[in-house]
Amino acid sequence: MNQEILNKYAQLLVHYCVELKAEEKLFISTTTLAEPLVREIYREATKLGAVMEVDFQFQDQSKIFYENASDFVLRQAPVLKKAAMQDFDAYIYIKAPYDLNETKGLDMKKKQLRSEALSGINKLYFERTADRSLPGALKRSLCQYPTPASAEAADMTLEEYGDFVFNACHLSAEDPAGQWLKVRKHQQHIKEYLDKVNIVRYKAHHTDVEFSVEGRTWINSDGQTNMPSGEVFSGPVENSVNGKVHFTYPSIYMGQDVKGITLWVEQGEVVKWKAEQGQALLDAVFEIPGAKFFGEVAIGTNYQIQRATRNILFDEKIGGTIHMAVGQSYKQTGGTNQSSIHWDMITDMTESGEIWADGELIYEKGKFLI
Repeated sequence: MNQEILNKYAQLLVHYCVELKAEEKLFISTTTLAEPLVREIYREATKLGAVMEVDFQFQDQSKIFYENASDFVLRQAPVLKKAAMQDFDAYIYIKAPYDLNETKGLDMKKKQLRSEALSGINKLYFERTADRSLPGALKRSLCQYPTPASAEAADMTLEEYGDFVFNACHLSAEDPAGQWLKVRKHQQHIKEYLDKVNIVRYKAHHTDVEFSVEGRTWINSDGQTNMPSGEVFSGPVENSVNGKVHFTYPSIYMGQDVKGITLWVEQGEVVKWKAEQGQALLDAVFEIPGAKFFGEVAIGTNYQIQRATRNILFDEKIGGTIHMAVGQSYKQTGGTNQSSIHWDMITDMTESGEIWADGELIYEKGKFLI
């Protein structure tokens, strides 16, 4: 891995993404594959005068857990993660998987039981990350370290995938943080326009869904909470979503591939669902409390990303797409839906897509008109 890029990445994450300060506490969660990046983050954080601790996951950890854990063990909330969500000032989660399908085929009831056990931590996480300007907030960032498994999923070599990740993060620029400040400025105009809108409609040859965002806040996702980013998102009024939405991009959820999802929605609730692949997982997810309602609606704006890689961190940001998430709302949007899951589903808008706001066409074939 290029040392200069690693240094830039660490500086971007520490200083721009989580805005770490002296005497603050930073918690890192990742796998042992990301050690080169963790080392540089540690160096940067320590020079700054911050305290940093790391939770490293090892190969096959989740698989071993689900194959062997009793119901008692499944119900126990992770002690370190709970402490971090309660007591730390900043949190960076580095995705660096050994195997994207590690938990495929394992007992869904065990996964659901584990999901319930994590619900309290997830609730605390969403509350503390809602607004980083508030006292006691948790500054967080989700990012990616290139691994062979992620490269294979994206149908790239490891070198190609590394270039893809770093390009999406603007790490080739002389001043990556400066590039993200430009993204912030551009998206702020879109955010301020949408904040004045009541009714939004996503329309394409495969989709026609409408929802209210009256009283809700749109968020300018400018690379601080996700790296990379490039999206604007909000939370729909929970009982206002109506119509049909088809998601053209595949995804991996709970270690399983899911493709061709179509949802039919009435008064906010998903009343019918179908997947071309992964129907059993979809059936199981909609048994989870809160999963039949939407927690997020969003528009991807990162035109540096123009291909799907089966990685939601990148795919949901693809310029020319929209996505909707079933499950947990983000508190900062004003959303109120609660669930132990948050599953983003993505659809292409570049061929026939339109977005209407209060009856006015504001977006066509993947581009804003405002």
